[in-house]
Formats: sequence, C-alpha cells, structure tokens
Amino acid sequence: MVRFDDVGLRYGSGPAPEVLRDVSFTLPQGSFHWLLGPSGAGKSSLLGLMHLALRPSRGEVEVLGQPLSRLRRGALPGLRRRIGVVYQDFRLLPHLTVFDNVALPMRIAGRAEAQLRADVAEMLRWTGLDGKAGALPATLSGGEQQRVALARAVVTRPALLVADEPTGNLDGAQARRVLALLREMHRLGTTVVVATHAEGLVAEHPAPALRMSEGQLVAHG
Repeated sequence: MVRFDDVGLRYGSGPAPEVLRDVSFTLPQGSFHWLLGPSGAGKSSLLGLMHLALRPSRGEVEVLGQPLSRLRRGALPGLRRRIGVVYQDFRLLPHLTVFDNVALPMRIAGRAEAQLRADVAEMLRWTGLDGKAGALPATLSGGEQQRVALARAVVTRPALLVADEPTGNLDGAQARRVLALLREMHRLGTTVVVATHAEGLVAEHPAPALRMSEGQLVAHG
C-alpha cells in the first residue's frame, strides 16, 4: 500500500538541510499505523509524501502500487482521489454548508448529483451529523467540524486515509469519537495512518507505530 525506500526530503534547493533522512518502511494494505514523534520530528512531511502533496528529494516513494518516480504528472489527480486526508485545522470552506463541504470531492470528481446526495447523506449519518447538513462550519463545535472533515475525506471511499493530528484541537470525548470513526474505516478495509501527540489514545488503542525523531524513522512496529 505504501513503501518508502531510503527517502530524503528537503524544502527548496541548494544547501538546505533535509527534513527527512534515509526513511524506509512498508505499510501493508488494510493496516492501521500510528505516526508518533515530537513537534518538528518530520511527521507532517512524511504524511505530505504519502498523500502526494510532496515529492521526495531522493529515494523512492510508492503509494497504492505506483512508484512516484515513474508516475506521469497527468496521473496524479486520479491517484490523489484514492487518498483521503484529515487535517488538525479542519480546512473546511466557511461559505459552504456541511453538506456541500462533504460533497466537494465528489463534485470535483464529476459524480452524478443523485448518487452524490445519497453518499453524502450516508456519510453524515455515519459521523452523527445528519442533523447538521445545512449548517455553516462556524456554527459547529470543534469536534463537529473535525467529523465534517473526516466525512469529506472518506466520502469517496479512499483506499488510503492519512490523518495529521486529527484530535489535537479536541477534548477527550470528541477525540475518542473521531478516533472511533478512524478505526471503523480501518475495520472496513481502508489503510489508515494517524499522526498524533496523544499518547493516551495510543495506549487505549494499541497498534503498530512509525516513530520519528529529527527527520529519521527510529522505530517501526
């Protein structure tokens, strides 16, 4: 599902230091992994490579069976549509309703409106937001906004789901609810990677972990 082989990443050109160095690992299809490490360890950069927002400076990244070094630029949008991303800061469009925020990836992909409406309604029920379809993001709690972001990420049934500190701005109860939804996606067959500082959640839900420190992978398993 995901393979990194001796990957290095630097931002910019010239003598800039690498933010990721010599990173190698493989994630099997249908697995759940935590991504752990302190701030600045390289977790967000690693996730950026996984969801194709970044390209490695060296080494090989393979996602969904596609080596990025041999992938044509025109093939990127189709591959990205098979990857769901959940951000800590939600990244909802404030002028769109909950329904339209969740529907956005399907509209971009050109899905028929009738099928789109059925799928979005199902996602809102799944996340407990079916009564909020017409609400604007600013009227929702943080936990509700994060569940909208999660519904938007999974409405296209992605093969890979990556979440960057999805519980960082939530209280304990809301964090557990979001994590329960992520674990349910894993149970349904999606490969899931969750970056977090919340060691309590990790202790409650043991799973294999990628542990980063200063741009390097220091533990995998």
